[in-house]
Amino acid sequence: MQGALTRYRIIAWIVGVCLLALVVVGMPLKYLGDNDVVVATVGPAHGFLFMVYLVLTFDLARRAGWALPRMLLVMAAGTIPFLSFWAERKVSQVWIPAELAKSPV
Repeated sequence: MQGALTRYRIIAWIVGVCLLALVVVGMPLKYLGDNDVVVATVGPAHGFLFMVYLVLTFDLARRAGWALPRMLLVMAAGTIPFLSFWAERKVSQVWIPAELAKSPV
């Protein structure tokens, strides 16, 4: 499960940074500066990476034995700025250690 957690943590940060770049830089440039270069380049990359995020979150949730609502909450965290960082921290420091403590080695 450690490999799945590491993959999830990396993609959560990447998706979070891409989403922040879109919201903080790209959207103001597009709508206030009439320049859509950032949205046109980062937008499709974020869309692809978000799909990877969903797959890796599903993989981690399956390995950890999460209930459907928890899995959907973590998946939805990639759609709201800053929430993917919170979810990554919650998953890696609270939920997964609790799962590892419950399971016998």
